[in-house]
Amino acid sequence: MRASQSNINTAPIILLHGFGASVGHWRHNIPILSQHHTVYALDLLGFGASRKAQANYSIHLWVEQVYDFWRTFIRQPAILVGNSIGSLVCVAAAASHPDMVQGMAMLSLPDISLQQKAIPLWLRPLERGMKKLLAATPLPNTVFKIVRQPSVIRRWAGVAYVNQEAVNEELVEILATPPQDEDAVKAFSALFKGASNPQFAPSATAILPALEIPMLLVWGRQDRFVPPHLAPMFARLNPKIELVELDNAGHCPHDECPDQFNKILLRWLESSLGEAKFLTPPQVSRSN
Repeated sequence: MRASQSNINTAPIILLHGFGASVGHWRHNIPILSQHHTVYALDLLGFGASRKAQANYSIHLWVEQVYDFWRTFIRQPAILVGNSIGSLVCVAAAASHPDMVQGMAMLSLPDISLQQKAIPLWLRPLERGMKKLLAATPLPNTVFKIVRQPSVIRRWAGVAYVNQEAVNEELVEILATPPQDEDAVKAFSALFKGASNPQFAPSATAILPALEIPMLLVWGRQDRFVPPHLAPMFARLNPKIELVELDNAGHCPHDECPDQFNKILLRWLESSLGEAKFLTPPQVSRSN
């Protein structure tokens, strides 16, 4: 969605969803943000309406997808905004392609290397062996056929969200429709295999200290997927990181409390990038 002529000089925004989500997950944010910025939202390969390809999935693959899109259609420094695994794509993209990134906002940033370190040393060989075994058997396909059922997806969304009213039919449809696509089962198997590779994702803690761009870190204090105690730890890695922690919010604050998140993001853009006129963003009604 393109900004109006009066805001033609503001930085474009690229929205990157989390694991299992799609561009529809930003439905409550795009109408507000596009009042001030041209907004692009991408379905990462393997998710949403994108092709369910049997690729070598990794954060690097998605970074190159975003960069190719930016180089083809945008070609000016942009603001990257990502949720969960999408925020890790933002971090890796800022390191790999600094010409693309003017600033970034990260929501519930994961760090797979920290998760690995949390596993006791004596359990790590067993954990690696289990991943290899699962990646080499039909089990992930069987599991996928179960977890893609709308009833199962609704229960998972209920864990991710604190506000259960936000787990409505619209959200379940957004999450449950793409996994029914042709080749979705094969794509899931490839995703599972890719995630089992130690090189699947870079370490956010290794990248963040070296970045020299404005950064916003937003975290729901009731996040059950990525521990909230990581938020202040990440914020201490770089003085350019502004941390905002939200009460009564889980893993997807942009969708669970969009009015609050939209205001936070626009205020940050104003204060960090010198973009004025965003103190009072217009209100857009949304259905429950």
